[in-house]
Amino acid sequence: MEYPVLLSPIKIGTMEVRNRFVVPPMGTNFANPDGSVSQQLIDYWVVRAKGGYGLLIVEVTAIDPLGKAIPLQPGIWDDKFIPGWKQLVDEVHKYGAKIAVQLHHAGRQTTHEVIGAQPVAPSPIPCPVDREMPKELTTEEVYDLIEKFGDAARRARDAGFDAVEVHGAHGYLIAQFMSPYSNKRIDEFGGDFIGRMRFPVEIIKNIRRKVDSSYPIIFRFSGDERVPGGRTIDESRMVARVMEKAGVDALHVSTAVYGSMPWLIAPSAVAPGYNVYAAEEIKKVVDIPVITVGRINDPLMAEDILEDGKADMVSLGRESLADPELPNKVAAGLTEEISPCIGCMQACVGYLFDPNQLKISCLVNPFTGREGELKIEKAEKSKKVMIVGGGPGGLEAAWIAAKRGHKVTLYEKENVLGGQYRIGAIPPTKQDILKALRYYITMGKKYGVEYKTGVEVTEDLIMKENPNVVILATGGVPLAPNIKGIDNPKFVKAVDVLEGKKEAGMNVLIVGGGMVGVETADFLGEHYHNVTIVEMLPEIARDEQAAVKYFLMERLNKYSVKAVTNATVKEFLNDGVVYEKDGKEERLTGFDTVVLAMGAKAYNPLEEKIKGKVPEVYVIGDAVKARKAVEAIEEAARVAVKI
Repeated sequence: MEYPVLLSPIKIGTMEVRNRFVVPPMGTNFANPDGSVSQQLIDYWVVRAKGGYGLLIVEVTAIDPLGKAIPLQPGIWDDKFIPGWKQLVDEVHKYGAKIAVQLHHAGRQTTHEVIGAQPVAPSPIPCPVDREMPKELTTEEVYDLIEKFGDAARRARDAGFDAVEVHGAHGYLIAQFMSPYSNKRIDEFGGDFIGRMRFPVEIIKNIRRKVDSSYPIIFRFSGDERVPGGRTIDESRMVARVMEKAGVDALHVSTAVYGSMPWLIAPSAVAPGYNVYAAEEIKKVVDIPVITVGRINDPLMAEDILEDGKADMVSLGRESLADPELPNKVAAGLTEEISPCIGCMQACVGYLFDPNQLKISCLVNPFTGREGELKIEKAEKSKKVMIVGGGPGGLEAAWIAAKRGHKVTLYEKENVLGGQYRIGAIPPTKQDILKALRYYITMGKKYGVEYKTGVEVTEDLIMKENPNVVILATGGVPLAPNIKGIDNPKFVKAVDVLEGKKEAGMNVLIVGGGMVGVETADFLGEHYHNVTIVEMLPEIARDEQAAVKYFLMERLNKYSVKAVTNATVKEFLNDGVVYEKDGKEERLTGFDTVVLAMGAKAYNPLEEKIKGKVPEVYVIGDAVKARKAVEAIEEAARVAVKI
């Protein structure tokens, strides 16, 4: 067996888990508005149970309606929730997985908008992210919350959950009590380490009184809060000892709080396995199982962690979003078919905090969150499908359509597949994008997609091939606004610099501070160019996800990249630009190279020519409107499952 430890069973108290794969609790916003279990939530968890994960931990389940952190958070504060939870648990159990529920209270890390009231906390100190003054809990109110955690655990047991996880991580209420960063009390729930630990200890005791002594309890906490004055790994070792003595059966070691959010859900700029050291330290001081988490995105890494004794189980968070079948693929020796997490943040945490989305998904795997809606099923009739464009949208559509039984040929005008997304993997820390492209191509080859590169598709070629379906995924092209002097042949496009088609001089001006511009600056800064960005908006990198931007800006500052914002370019000069800022015209000159990164526009030369000549024509991705890859891939999946 290639992964002997990963695929071996383990016991957490009295609960035996079939392998070491854990789906950790990640906020999804899949519950109904009243906190009850939705069919979407059931579908999401059942697919991961089918996929072979040993332990599933249902996310942030509120023990009090005033403790919600996100709008569509599941609840367990009333017996009325038990039937819904029992339905979910029973469905998961059909596939051999064990399932726990995470008992949660947000404390100060929420808003009036979410809970309809003032947040509460150990001390009246606002969360630096949510920025709402919390009400300080009285001692009596603290004891009341302890009872509510115990009551919630009893409901979980009655619903059939195999275990509960008490959420003491990430700066939520229990973590707020445990940390000198947020707890300034001097009653029995503060003042010193023992006082700060009284709240979680009393919660465990209360749970033990309300469920039998053998019922498994997992405790999750941050090994390092990564904020000034917060708890570090040294004190967390003490936390581990105290919680083991209090009676927990396993420890789930995460990291960070809202005030250190970029580390909490880390992007591709952070090394895989960055938090394993914390679990390793905790394992030195306890005898109960320790679960680790944090960008563990490769089964080889997971096996190495376990074989080295750094942890007993591994949580694959966003990786389980990217591939709910990962454990089954590992067991079957199909690791090359694993759909990878690329750390992009766009459809997981990006959607969660986007008011226009709210519910999570995955850029690489758009079936996440749509498990009951999008399904790859055998087509009633095999069709001849012609896909024009080998970017992520075209590649996604190709393998899905082929898996459904269609005869698929994909055409790409360049000599290599990947489109703009392949170029997007060139800047620093973006290399995992290539994993996604490799995955799509691997799956396409498995299901018989024929790839034709170096072929520019024309109307005549389409008519000659006579397909039943054409999917136009022709992407976008760089935008060149009508500004005086922009057509200077000396100027270069950002994509050409990244791809190595054009070489930049030492002093570079990048016109455009969106994603393409700043990532080109990152690339050039890494190679010791002197870079200045000019951007018409108030800040650069506005279209980057927050955590991605955090580490990107660190690097740009390290490289001394300059940015001139609120600057509208009025004219291009031979060695720079004239721009207007605050009603005044200024000049930026003396540059060896001017790089254009002013956005993109749709490229769709074929649709009008073939309409009415081909039975089915679909346009997806940037060919409709220049956007991000996440939209292209989702549109591709939706088209491919219905043709």
